[in-house]
Amino acid sequence: MGAKNKSNEINIIRIYDAPIKLVWDAWTDPKKVAKWWGPRGFTITTHSKDLKPGGHWAYTMHGPDGTNWENKTIYHEVEKYSKLVYDHGGNDDRPPLFRVTVLFSESNGKTTMDMTMTLETPEAAEQTRKFIKQASGNSTWDRLAEYLSDEIEHKERFVINRTFATDIHTMFEMWTKPEHFAKWLAPTGFSMEYIRSDIKVGSTTFSMMSNGDIKMYNQIKYLDIKKPDRIIYTTAFVDEKENPSHHPALPVWPKTMLTTVLLAEEGPELTRVTVTWEPQNPTAEELSVFIQHKPSMTMGWTGSFDKLEDLLTEN
Repeated sequence: MGAKNKSNEINIIRIYDAPIKLVWDAWTDPKKVAKWWGPRGFTITTHSKDLKPGGHWAYTMHGPDGTNWENKTIYHEVEKYSKLVYDHGGNDDRPPLFRVTVLFSESNGKTTMDMTMTLETPEAAEQTRKFIKQASGNSTWDRLAEYLSDEIEHKERFVINRTFATDIHTMFEMWTKPEHFAKWLAPTGFSMEYIRSDIKVGSTTFSMMSNGDIKMYNQIKYLDIKKPDRIIYTTAFVDEKENPSHHPALPVWPKTMLTTVLLAEEGPELTRVTVTWEPQNPTAEELSVFIQHKPSMTMGWTGSFDKLEDLLTEN
């Protein structure tokens, strides 16, 4: 997420591997939007929706702790398959927090969502950026990617994005140089140590993550590396002798996970990282556990990304 044009604006760009009609319908059909709107762990109930200039969308957002937030979105512009402009965060008893402009465009079967949130002051924008990060607000757009993937391919995936203040070549090295990768990948509270660390297509690395009490051994097999924007690999839990094993806290978990990492330039010193996790040939029970643990996956990757952000700042 980066500022665009004005410091009182927050801009979010996502490219979805889906036709524009499917993305538009996901945004505008109450039954579909209920499957992805809001941060992970949140659900919504739509009370009424009138998608036209001057119309409104009244809904309640339900937090994982049971807290409810009443919302009333007011639409100012509605151009089918192209544009939405609306006021967000208000209700009958409070003013909106900001105005949102969302532009949709399609190229080669993929849809770009370009969203700008406009606030009254730069200070208000900065406070909103912090709130979005603390509330994991950007996981909303990750959930949309997962919803579209399920609609098109009928596959359950986990998606997470983060934009970092660095160039794409430096970011690529953070993922492909063992001395960098080991410093940030492990979850918060864990360190990572390579036992075998040859990162290249066809190779398998072997590493251990530990927090002092728990040790987790991992194999990563690299399937594709394209400089500077793509890394694809599989991960699997193993024991200290590289025999198949499982997560110490999750005896039921997909045996192999496919990880796709895509890097995209958002500016000279801004790089968006998109990570997609997909279980490989899971049993019904493993898939169910995978779906249930998406909130904890968000926490885990967020902790890793926070460490990566700190590492980039140090360098």
